[in-house]
Amino acid sequence: MPIFIVRVIKHGLLAKATGPFFLDASFPNSYNVKIMRIGLVSDTHIPHHVPKLPVDVLAEAFRGVDLIMHGGDIYTIPVLDELEKIAPVIAALGDDDYGPIVRDPRVKPRHVLKVGDLVIWLAHERPYIPRMSDEWWETRKNPEKSEYGKPHIVIFGHEHRTVDETADGIHFISSGSPTFLHYKLGLGTIGFLDTDSGHPTANIVQL
Repeated sequence: MPIFIVRVIKHGLLAKATGPFFLDASFPNSYNVKIMRIGLVSDTHIPHHVPKLPVDVLAEAFRGVDLIMHGGDIYTIPVLDELEKIAPVIAALGDDDYGPIVRDPRVKPRHVLKVGDLVIWLAHERPYIPRMSDEWWETRKNPEKSEYGKPHIVIFGHEHRTVDETADGIHFISSGSPTFLHYKLGLGTIGFLDTDSGHPTANIVQL
């Protein structure tokens, strides 16, 4: 399989990728950098529950991030377009996402990416299994990227609450919602994941 050297000039990110890309040649699924700052957002529910995205607030909060991950329940493509003005965007397909958003190339049921030695999954719902063995994770590998194996980090949404916990050696992170936290209207929360040379840290921020 060919090796691609990709320059994302718009956002100043140099990356090297092997294997299939998430989107196209401008967005790889494997980075040769070990330090990235990733913005986390989920469950925006626009425009059904919330009229519009708080663009100015998010633009300021996410200033300087290398990537934005949306945990699903996006509802409308302009949400991703607005976020993409800040940084490259990938998104999980939410259980309430239908229509054109399903066909958007930035949206998948699950994204799998590798940053340095870290394997990161992005999905809308986390696994609801009391004990998640290595064999359980093995059966749920993305066939296209099976060499990545069990993830170190799972970014998810759906619950409308913040989560930062570890189970079975997996770091589970949910940033809550910037617009509909705890199913209440108003400014909520976002998150950040700093990969920092294999020692990732997560932070949840109240807007």
